[in-house]
Amino acid sequence: MNVNETKLSVSGHESFPSLSIELWQHRHVLDLDDFSCDEVNLVFEIADAMSEVISRDVKKVPTLRGKTIATMFFEPSTRTRSSFELAAKYLSADTVSLDSIKSSVAKGESLIDSLRTLQALGVDTIVMRHPCSGAPYIAAQNLETSIINAGDGCHAHPSQGLLDMYTLRRHLGDLNGRKVVIVGDITHSRVAGSNIWATKALGVKLTLCAPPTLLPHGLHAMLKKCSLDHVTVEHDLDVAIRDADAVMPLRLQKERQQSGLISSIREYIQLYQLTPQRLSLAKPGAIVMHPGPMNEGIEISHEVAYSSQSLIEEQVTNGVAVRMALLYLITGGKIR
Repeated sequence: MNVNETKLSVSGHESFPSLSIELWQHRHVLDLDDFSCDEVNLVFEIADAMSEVISRDVKKVPTLRGKTIATMFFEPSTRTRSSFELAAKYLSADTVSLDSIKSSVAKGESLIDSLRTLQALGVDTIVMRHPCSGAPYIAAQNLETSIINAGDGCHAHPSQGLLDMYTLRRHLGDLNGRKVVIVGDITHSRVAGSNIWATKALGVKLTLCAPPTLLPHGLHAMLKKCSLDHVTVEHDLDVAIRDADAVMPLRLQKERQQSGLISSIREYIQLYQLTPQRLSLAKPGAIVMHPGPMNEGIEISHEVAYSSQSLIEEQVTNGVAVRMALLYLITGGKIR
């Protein structure tokens, strides 16, 4: 693929994004803090074309034929891993799927040495998830092969942030000035971390809602230091949700339930579960999302999760299109 071309070829026809592919300046996708609004919208425009591909009976285009994508996950994953692997296969890339338990890392080999082995084997892009925050950054500093961060510790999950905003845009149009509420364990959520940057790029008004024990220490100072003035913090969900265009509960992880960060599950459900009554406080028809997996009956009620306002399943479908767009840009049109 010519890195200077500005048209997107998808199985026999050409589509012309209004934004030039020359805008793309990333060799890696580690988080969204360095994405401009135009770059985010470029991903969305290409994802639109990819959505058309995955709606067909035969979900296959030759876009990345001859390229090799490796997925290397050091944590369990269903949605993200399968989504990236399907995205690569739909684009006709060859795929290599590595499990850390079965890799040489389990024998004592370092992370960088394992990744360098993949690089030496000719892998074009490595999609990696790691329990340690910053691991993909270390990989990117030590490899020529492109790295896509599929989640690192409590830090970032950029493809999830992009697919969340892409899902909203498909239903709400221009997101500038829209209000989104993320509720739950903000401290330990890499999804919330990347969505903070995604919403900034798109002009979204973001409200983070959680009990004080589930908000990062020094959050207000960090928001000020990073000029994240689009973010507000609220502890009362009934207040936070008023006039919201979209609400996204986060999974309350079992380890947080048992570590004393919340007084009890019963109290958390009473104060922070997204119920039909609470959702009625948002704008009429407000969108409900969830990055998954859900704890039904804890952070979200069954009635809300499967209501007509819920786009949770659509998020999963959109995740494939967005990840196809990222693989296209990184693997096919990378800037060297």
